[in-house]
Amino acid sequence: MLIALTGFMASGKTTVGRLLASSLGCPFLDLDEVIVQKAGRSIPAIFAADGEAGFRKLEKQALEQTVGKYAESTAVLALGGGTVTVPGAIRILQEKTTCIYLQASQECIQERLATQPGGRPLADAHLAQRFAEREPLYAQAAHVTVDTDGLTPEQITDEIIIDCL
Repeated sequence: MLIALTGFMASGKTTVGRLLASSLGCPFLDLDEVIVQKAGRSIPAIFAADGEAGFRKLEKQALEQTVGKYAESTAVLALGGGTVTVPGAIRILQEKTTCIYLQASQECIQERLATQPGGRPLADAHLAQRFAEREPLYAQAAHVTVDTDGLTPEQITDEIIIDCL
């Protein structure tokens, strides 16, 4: 069973994904890391050179390859915040994974982004609009939704194990 974690940037996909994979004794994969490895460039470099459309093309290829490789295995995959915007991605997630939406409020996301070092290519003035556009897509892709506001990564991981798996 490939467990895919979806949600907006800073919703905890990578942090919870690592904890969940460790608890389950299975591999952890981060789709952004797969893209970086395949492209040989950082995500900001991909966005700078190829724009969002170029990045999404790489993202779809990485998603298809990763799901194909791990669909019959137990593994945890942290998706990018925009993966659900890629044409065909929701169908792949619904059919080939157990997709869990880590739902966080916009206020919670903004608090988390404010405390993170570095930057995110799409953490800008359009964050609220992007959040509103993507939230229904996360829900559509997910088999299960976990509300993460006010919970630690460990509590979220426990909730997934107890209530979702």
